[in-house]
Amino acid sequence: QVQLVESGGGSVQAGGSLRLSCAASDDSDSVNCMGWFRQVPGQEREGVAGIYGGGLKTYYADSVKGRFTISQDNAKSTLFLQMDSLKPEDTGMYYCAADYLCHGEALSETEYDYWGQGTQVTVSS
Repeated sequence: QVQLVESGGGSVQAGGSLRLSCAASDDSDSVNCMGWFRQVPGQEREGVAGIYGGGLKTYYADSVKGRFTISQDNAKSTLFLQMDSLKPEDTGMYYCAADYLCHGEALSETEYDYWGQGTQVTVSS
């Protein structure tokens, strides 16, 4: 089963950038869909971006389109989320997710069976 470990979170001022990474190990080459989610205490986890087939298709929440970019390395062992023009409302715990079978619901929690522990992103105004 794939194991996921996120890194790259931190604190940044509004308008700044951060790049999140998610290292996938143990059977990562069989993973076909991956995504990034975020959660604020007291709220449901929100799909931010998804990627299928190592980059053949990408999906974004409307709130991050044009500011965030999801990508993978060629070996599909690392997932990235480049976050530019950050806003205070982007603050939250960011989670990496993965699965072997994709069902076309890239921004839905139900698409993924495997999750990382999360990395905190804080954007101050």
